[in-house]
Amino acid sequence: MKFEQALPALEWLRGYSRGSLINDGLAAIIVTIMLIPQSLAYALLAGLPAEMGLYASILPLIAYALFGSSRTLSVGPVAVASLMTASAVGAVASQGVVDYASAATLLALLGGLMLMAMGLLKFGFVSHFLSQPVVSGFITASAIIIALGQLGPLLGIALKGATLPSLGHDLYMQLREAHTLTIAVGAGSVAFLLLARYRLSSLLGALGLRGRPAELIVRSAPVLVMAVLIPLSAAMSFESAGVPLVGQIPSGLPAFSAPNISWLLIQELALPAFLIALIGFIESVSVGKTLGAKRRQRIDPDQELIGLGAANTAAAISGGFPVTGGFSRSVVNFDAGAETQMASVLAALGIALAAVLLTPMLYFLPKAVLAATILVAVISLIDFGTIALARRYRAADFWAVVITITVTLLAGVEMGVLSGVGASVGLHLYHTSRPHFAVVGQVPESEHYRNVERHDVMTDPHILSMRIDESLYFANAAYLEDMVFAQAALREDLLHVILMCPAVNAIDLSALEALEEINTRLKENKVALHLSEVKGPVMDTLQRSNFLTHLSGEIFLSHHSAVMALRAKETADPALT
Repeated sequence: MKFEQALPALEWLRGYSRGSLINDGLAAIIVTIMLIPQSLAYALLAGLPAEMGLYASILPLIAYALFGSSRTLSVGPVAVASLMTASAVGAVASQGVVDYASAATLLALLGGLMLMAMGLLKFGFVSHFLSQPVVSGFITASAIIIALGQLGPLLGIALKGATLPSLGHDLYMQLREAHTLTIAVGAGSVAFLLLARYRLSSLLGALGLRGRPAELIVRSAPVLVMAVLIPLSAAMSFESAGVPLVGQIPSGLPAFSAPNISWLLIQELALPAFLIALIGFIESVSVGKTLGAKRRQRIDPDQELIGLGAANTAAAISGGFPVTGGFSRSVVNFDAGAETQMASVLAALGIALAAVLLTPMLYFLPKAVLAATILVAVISLIDFGTIALARRYRAADFWAVVITITVTLLAGVEMGVLSGVGASVGLHLYHTSRPHFAVVGQVPESEHYRNVERHDVMTDPHILSMRIDESLYFANAAYLEDMVFAQAALREDLLHVILMCPAVNAIDLSALEALEEINTRLKENKVALHLSEVKGPVMDTLQRSNFLTHLSGEIFLSHHSAVMALRAKETADPALT
């Protein structure tokens, strides 16, 4: 591996210009303004002290800037990973083994080490284990749980639980205890943030303010809410009125230290760490590829594993919790004109300054404001359109999405991820175990062969042509036999069976034995078995077996040549018919 491949930052640092610095600096300002309230909010969502959100937004950004392959992906705390962190550390902390903060840093360390190990082993392909519909369904269900959970801080009550039934039950039981002033603060914050997201840009445009200044104002909406409500909270004594506040946040930068490591904790947190890392990696690669394609920049999944692993490891040693590439944050970074990861480095410096200088001001910040920030942020993650599209497009995808959403809502995020993986793999196995076979015939006046049930084609009563539209392996070997014998039984004058194999990319040993059985039984009935359009790698594997020496028929380069040759043989020897 070249040194530049191991450290992608060297590529964009070479020839770094003043113009790039200006663009990256402006993007960093916008992202920093966006990150401050988000970091605080996601730390509380994860059940952690608010300052850990700031800590998770400093060193991880720099680590990813050095090792990540995307030039515009912005890492940090995100909603779904924070929810999964809350679920994982809550289960451990409830046992009294370790506190929330220690469990969260170990969770980040385990995830980081797993990601880096997978990157070094070139395991970038693991992103394919979860289909896009399943990921979308999981994120949608998680966003619903997050949104429902934030009703607690917005109403001034304490909701517990990580599933829809438990949160709904808590909400019903405590609704009468809702705090009026907290509701007013929360509702006002939500209303303003929604207005800023969907209407403020057009209002500013009507006033003649466009471009980056307008964008900066729109992206600063959470900070503007904080700027209004912090002094209002202090002046009107919100704390004495019963409004929950963020409270004391330690000033200064995080102290570097190793997480509390024990074998018992590792056993408890290993699976959640892997699931958080996997979901974060898939989301990051998806966002990185989308943004990279707009500038014709390549994203390396294996290097992304290393970059995200380094970011999580950096979070662990600096008092943070699991981080990943955020969709909204990265899009803002991209749209704001960021050219390189220098924007993330500068944003990290901005967060560091906030941790040193601004934390005393955050004492009077109502938690309802941070809940409103989370609520508005996750609304955009809820995507029921995928369910409707999957229902129209493909039943397997539809059921995978439905299963993932249902299990996530009812049993929690970890079971939701596992069910999504299980549904994807299970439905894939079911689909490939019953692959599509088509009896084909010749399109008149052409060399093309199409499904007899879809097209007006010519067939020969002595020849059965079957197209196999899937690789052959142990799960569908028996089905292959059943389909061939079922079709052969329908033809009394059958002399030849041709298996058309353009879509067969592999034949495993079980499928090879099935072909041997088909060949033997057809031969006993004086029917020859032929293969056509066999791919080179598949032919290589067949030549390493005895199948070709036992084959009653021939191997043909094209299906048309097979049909023509067999018809010519019938014409030359009328006794065959």
